[in-house]
Amino acid sequence: MRTQTLVLPLLVCTLALVACKPASFTALAAAPHAANKAAASAKAGPTTPADDNLNAVLWVQTSAEYRAACQTVYRAAADKLDAALKEKNWDALVPDERDNAGQTAGLKPAVIMDVDETVLDNSPYQARLVHSGKEYDEVSWDQWVAEKKAKPLPGVVDFAKAAAAKGVTILYLSNRAVHLKDATLANLKAVGMPVASDEVFLGLGTFVKDCEQNGSEKNCRRRLAGRQYRVLMQFGDQLGDFAQIVANTPADRAQLADEYGDWFGERWWMLPNPTYGSWEPALFNNAWDQPREARRQTKRGALDVEK
Repeated sequence: MRTQTLVLPLLVCTLALVACKPASFTALAAAPHAANKAAASAKAGPTTPADDNLNAVLWVQTSAEYRAACQTVYRAAADKLDAALKEKNWDALVPDERDNAGQTAGLKPAVIMDVDETVLDNSPYQARLVHSGKEYDEVSWDQWVAEKKAKPLPGVVDFAKAAAAKGVTILYLSNRAVHLKDATLANLKAVGMPVASDEVFLGLGTFVKDCEQNGSEKNCRRRLAGRQYRVLMQFGDQLGDFAQIVANTPADRAQLADEYGDWFGERWWMLPNPTYGSWEPALFNNAWDQPREARRQTKRGALDVEK
């Protein structure tokens, strides 16, 4: 899930490049001094700071575990789909986001899917930030989306095609801004995802009558989807993909997850995303205006070293 109003940058540090001179005969005489200097440097510790997001991006891009986790989610969801279709009162929207409660039996079935890190893998964009030492910004993000190169998450295309074959509409409820609609739909089609029409893209900025959107929250767009569809399942990589987070604090997030804990693995399906998310700013009071190092120190302070 990407957001424009609540920017979710990646915390990365500059990678220093050390130039090495070729060995020469004249350098041999200085070898003992060089060895002593190298030993002193090693004792002092690395001069290049670790990048906070390096392992996370590498895990997504290279680990068999990430692939297995995604496939597990989508295969398990496919096994639940028939039961959700049969049960006419089955609903994946929380009551506060359903305008027509008790009147959903005659509506067409649909599945709501977040796009980024739920359907499409944007880890190459994250990798570029790691390499450049930069943080997320709207210009570089829009450029990446315009490339239309994002690959699908493992298992998602098979699930979506199976759902579409059963008459289920796939709705893409994304915090990609509405001006990225054409590029996003083109990317989705290119990887084999079902796209019933342009209306299945509900991006940030979508107008919803009688509902005022709060920042990047998705509650109004979920409400819009519920007016037209019986929502069988929701898929996302962040808690806000499933229900509105009124106060983005660790305590309120935990309370919401506990309240609807039984829905995960039934109506709600969470994909792994260690690279970014609204959980991160919750740790530093959502204050993105703080310097990067100040945010980083607050996150370090949140580590539990007692267990």
